[in-house]
Amino acid sequence: MWRMARPRKPLLSRDRIVSAAGALVDAEGLEAVSTRRLAAALGVSGPSLYNHFRTKDQILEAVADAVSARVDLTMFEDPDPRDWRTALADWAHSYRDALADHPHIVPVLARGPGRRPAGLRVADAVYGGMTAAGWPPAQATRIGALMRYFILGSAVASFARGFVDDEAAYDPADYPHLGQAHLLAERQREVDEGAFETGLTALLDGLALQYEALRTR
Repeated sequence: MWRMARPRKPLLSRDRIVSAAGALVDAEGLEAVSTRRLAAALGVSGPSLYNHFRTKDQILEAVADAVSARVDLTMFEDPDPRDWRTALADWAHSYRDALADHPHIVPVLARGPGRRPAGLRVADAVYGGMTAAGWPPAQATRIGALMRYFILGSAVASFARGFVDDEAAYDPADYPHLGQAHLLAERQREVDEGAFETGLTALLDGLALQYEALRTR
C-alpha cells in the first residue's frame, strides 16, 4: 500500500509560530520579532507565516494572549462571591506572576484586550466577580481598570534595578537621603515584591472602605 511520506519537519501551525515569537520576545524584546527571524527559527519560508497571521502585530497580539491565558481565574468562581477582596488579591498575584515571566510583552498587553480571547476572559471574570459581590457596574469597571494599571505598572520595570550599585554615585552633598540606594539593586526581589504587596494591600484596604460604605447606604 502506498503511504504518504512524513514531513521531515513538523508542520507549521499557529501554536508553533506563537511559541517561537514568544521565545524571541522573552530573549530580545519586541523589536527583535520579524517575519524573517521567525521563519528562520521555524525552518520555513517567510511567506508561509502569512497563512496563519497577516501581520507582525497579529503575531504579537497572539503572544500577549498566550500570556493572558496563564492567569488563574478560578477564584472568581468561588461559591461565595462576597469574598471579592480575596479573589482580587489571588488574581493580582497570578497576573503579576505571569507577567514577571514575560516582561517584554507588557507593552502589548497594556493596549487592552482588544479582540484577544484570553484577555477578554480575564476582563469578563474580574467584572463578573465584582458585580456578583455587589459592586455597582460602573465601579466594577473602574476596579478592573485600577487593578490592571497597578499590575501592569509593577511589571514594566524593576524600581530597585533603576539604581546603580556604585556608592559614589550618591554623593550625600547632592542626595542626602540616598545613602543606601546603591544596595537596592542587589535586593531587587525583596524591594519590588515588597512594593507590590504594599500597594496591593493599600488598594484593597481603600476598596474595602468603599464597599462598606455601599453596604450601609
